[in-house]
Amino acid sequence: MTEIATAPPKKRPEFRNINAFRDLPSYRLPAAGWVSILHRISGALMFALMPFVIWMFDVSISSEISFSKFKAAFEIGMLGLPGIVWKLLALALIWAYLHHLIAGLRHLWMDARHAVSKEFGKSSALVTLVLGSVLTLVLALKLFGFY
Repeated sequence: MTEIATAPPKKRPEFRNINAFRDLPSYRLPAAGWVSILHRISGALMFALMPFVIWMFDVSISSEISFSKFKAAFEIGMLGLPGIVWKLLALALIWAYLHHLIAGLRHLWMDARHAVSKEFGKSSALVTLVLGSVLTLVLALKLFGFY
């Protein structure tokens, strides 16, 4: 028998005491990590903006007068804030909903199909980020009156 010479495995770096200011800025989070973090942020944002959602729903369907106030809030403003602020708040809510929906469907698909591989995780995360961004951009253009 002949022995095959093998090189010793390359030693991986060990992090015992992580310095957040030195180590974390150089860490590159994969796309699936960004989707996961943004999924949590979008859920928290939707929860925090729930009173705004309830107000928008209530005022938009109560009467013609209240609907006029609703439209004026986005055109002129209210509570001392210009209309652009309310549109940006609505846009944040739109992004949160779209991202949370798409990322949630991604997670459901992975759970139902047992599609847990590095390649699928990366590609589905990129699809989630791109699709959420494109749909948000399309609705932002509508919200700000470009079409």
